[in-house]
Amino acid sequence: MISLVGSSDFALNVCYYPSSGSYYYCKSRISTSKNILTFSIRRRRPPVSSSLAPQDYLKPADDYSPSKFKGSSLNLFTEESDVLLECKDVYKSFGEKQILRGLNFRIKHGEAVGIIGSSGTGKSTILKIFARLLAPDKGEVYIRGRRRHGLISDDDMSGLRIGLVFQSGALFDSLTVRENVGFLLYEHSKMPEDEIKEVVAETLAAVRLKGVEDRMPSELSGGMKKRVALARSIVYDTTSNTIEPEVLLYDEPTTGLDPIASTVVEDLIRSVHCKGEDAVGKPGKIASYVVVTHQHSTIRRAVDRLVFLHEGKVVWEGMTHEFTSSTNPIVQQFASGDLDGPIRY
Repeated sequence: MISLVGSSDFALNVCYYPSSGSYYYCKSRISTSKNILTFSIRRRRPPVSSSLAPQDYLKPADDYSPSKFKGSSLNLFTEESDVLLECKDVYKSFGEKQILRGLNFRIKHGEAVGIIGSSGTGKSTILKIFARLLAPDKGEVYIRGRRRHGLISDDDMSGLRIGLVFQSGALFDSLTVRENVGFLLYEHSKMPEDEIKEVVAETLAAVRLKGVEDRMPSELSGGMKKRVALARSIVYDTTSNTIEPEVLLYDEPTTGLDPIASTVVEDLIRSVHCKGEDAVGKPGKIASYVVVTHQHSTIRRAVDRLVFLHEGKVVWEGMTHEFTSSTNPIVQQFASGDLDGPIRY
């Protein structure tokens, strides 16, 4: 058993697979909160190779259009069966600090959603609640219409995979790129090693990384690490009888990247979506995704619908192209970067 003393300050890359009721983690960091998260980890280390081997900010980019990715997520579904994740009146505090104050919103099949807002409004916290790393103090969370109870000890919640990609990448420092991407397959699949190597190579190619399988994380740039983390989140067990739809949750995926590297990551997020096409020309497999971001380039390139959080609540929702024309003073201040307004630091 591993006890993580901390709340919202985890340096993890976590994928949850409801059909098996398991979490797979990559790295952790201890913080000082009194909240304690405890979960069990089963890990079989794969064979270790000896080889070492990024106003008008929100106008569409000149070279970008949703059709480039075979459609956009502007068609919002109305059927209840299309709702993959939902939170109703969710509250969350860490000690005396109240983060979420009655949060309500949905993620539907096929959507590309951005969660934006000033620092400390609960954006990363709601991702961790969706990913079942945190439990709300009050309110309800639903996965495909079924209410979720507790943390990772939940009973069978099959029918949806949830992947959480942290901004740090959180790769295993002591494992090669191949071992990082194939970690889940080495640990829990029945695939032979040669087949795992082939699947890992194909997945890395899908995120525009070829020939890096034997490198260590320390040999990668920041943008490459983020792409390796993305590859690890989308890798599939080819021997599985069923492949469940997956929702990917990205926490600040372009933080620390230069504008060109950010564009690469933003386009990759689009390409692995079910309405996109990856770098090797195959259809994306991600049913929906959610991106927490402060970056204007990520807002305009990677998402179609925006959810604006302020003081722990949703204060505005709309399509990306509606953002700069909103009359909401909070949204206007955030879009313009003006120091005068309701958002105070």
